[in-house]
Amino acid sequence: MKSPFQGRCVILCSILVLGLSGLSYRLVQIQLVDRQRYAESSRKAYHRVERLTAVRGSIVDRHEEVLAKSIPVATVFVDKNHLQDPKLTSYGLAYQQAVAEPGWEKLDPTKQRRLIHSLRGEILAGETAEAIVNKHLAYAVGILARPLGLRREELRARIEKSRGTWVPIAKDLPEDVADNLREAVDQNWIQGFDFQNSIKRWYTAPNHATHLIGFTGEIETTDDEGKPETRVVGKFGVEAAMEEYLAGRDGWREHCRDAYGLLVPGTSASLKPPRAGLNVQLTIDMNLQAIVEEELDGCLTEFESDSGAVVMMDPKTGEVLAMASRPHFNLNLRENVATNGFNYAIQSIYEPGSTIKIVATSGALNEGLVRPQTSIFCHNGYYQNGAVVVRDDHPASSLTFEGVLQKSNNIGTYKTGLQLGSKRFYEYLHRYGFGRKTGIQLSGESAGSARDTGNDVDFSRACFGYATSVTPLQLACAYSAIASDGKLRKPHIVRALVANDGTKVESYQPEVVHEVLSPSAAAKMRKALEKVVATGGTATRAAVPGFKVAGKTGTVMKHNPKGGYFSNKRIVSFVGMMPAEEPEFVCIVVVDAPRTTKVNQYGGTIAAPAFAKIAQRAATYMNLKPTEPVKADTSVTTR
Repeated sequence: MKSPFQGRCVILCSILVLGLSGLSYRLVQIQLVDRQRYAESSRKAYHRVERLTAVRGSIVDRHEEVLAKSIPVATVFVDKNHLQDPKLTSYGLAYQQAVAEPGWEKLDPTKQRRLIHSLRGEILAGETAEAIVNKHLAYAVGILARPLGLRREELRARIEKSRGTWVPIAKDLPEDVADNLREAVDQNWIQGFDFQNSIKRWYTAPNHATHLIGFTGEIETTDDEGKPETRVVGKFGVEAAMEEYLAGRDGWREHCRDAYGLLVPGTSASLKPPRAGLNVQLTIDMNLQAIVEEELDGCLTEFESDSGAVVMMDPKTGEVLAMASRPHFNLNLRENVATNGFNYAIQSIYEPGSTIKIVATSGALNEGLVRPQTSIFCHNGYYQNGAVVVRDDHPASSLTFEGVLQKSNNIGTYKTGLQLGSKRFYEYLHRYGFGRKTGIQLSGESAGSARDTGNDVDFSRACFGYATSVTPLQLACAYSAIASDGKLRKPHIVRALVANDGTKVESYQPEVVHEVLSPSAAAKMRKALEKVVATGGTATRAAVPGFKVAGKTGTVMKHNPKGGYFSNKRIVSFVGMMPAEEPEFVCIVVVDAPRTTKVNQYGGTIAAPAFAKIAQRAATYMNLKPTEPVKADTSVTTR
């Protein structure tokens, strides 16, 4: 029989065994089961990861003139958790006192550090927490205000009035300024201030090719510690379309903090360098772009219009040499982006008027239904075929095929379309690329409309410029097919991707979509379109001394979104190519709703002169050799 003492011993031992077993289980759980979780928690407490922002690639023109580049900048943040911790901020006050001690400069770094720790202990023992925090803030503000370009009171107010625990107090600081501030913070043992690297985009010609180049913007994200950070991404134009190549890859630098929260030197394994983005070389030529911008602005001002576009292309390659839209905006300031960010050249759809007459005429020519001198009866300005009634403001009896284009005769064009037939007409309309996006490397492109409704009236209107909607870029591509070998080419604005060392990573080659016309038919169309600019045509003001020019005018009543057409608003245009025999460029000028009363509002009186000015300046810049004699100016100038 067990004694009471033995029973108590058994109970006590059982309790000890159970307790120790529970403790052992907990130790095993911490060491093995929860090891990763606690290690991660410890890492977060003593490690800081700084993002090293990759330098965004530059955007350059075809001659490598820089259009957009990245400037490294930094944002200064205040970490209020550190700024209000007396155990940390006491280091700054200790350093402030230490440097005032006699013989400080003669001490080696180890002794200086010991002195700082000794003075810190005295400060913590002799000062209240609130006093330490306030004195450190005054000390930090006194050192950092001037480099930040702020008054002391202003910097202190920003810090004290800011909400949250991690707040920015200065953004977009130049790299040299940020480096000086970092050095001041580290050297003076200032606590609670941190830096975040970022990139600011700068545009060298901010008013040129704005819709094409585009711009970047910031997006807000959070890091692993829940702190806010910003990233720069492409938002518009080439900046957005080529984001994956321009952006590069961010790197990181890892910092460790000791038990006191102070930064300690890292190791070689704690750095991952960023990888810079690729440079994007565009097809545009900034010299031609400047010509286009200036002449478009001059045209809109002279003829009192607020919107329009010019697109210039190389017909042999599909490369866009220049593209301008109005209204526009400054890429660096970005004011009125919401209202002026609409890219007229690729997003505006409108009924093209007579510029679309190339579809019916070239189709019939390509099918062998007509020849350049084929005579077409134009019914003296009025033609009726069942429900279809076609009128012409400039009545004619009979015209040749070339004469129909030269006089821009609606009836003659429609009768040519009748020979082609509606089915083949719409096939050619689609083969020219109307009714679908061109596929240019820009977002937001409109497809327009080229739908066969099966209605005879709609077909008649489509032949001479109504019942179909297009973009300026689509027309430029269509005329480029006529200007070259009859092949429709995909327009492109990116020529190559280039690394920082000049190595071409990728080149973008011309891309043929399909053949629209035979080379012979294309050549005959160019000859016919020459007549439009020659004496007796509708575009004599598009002529350029020394060169043959081919092209077509377009004038159309502007569609009213509420239905019908505006009685006093027109869209006028001209699409031309030069030199006509073997064009080096195709250029379209579109002017939307001119208000002028100086001239009649036609493509030949408004858009054609603008084309002539652009073409003449472009010919000089491109060093094109004149093919025609230039008449000497024999006029007498008096003063």
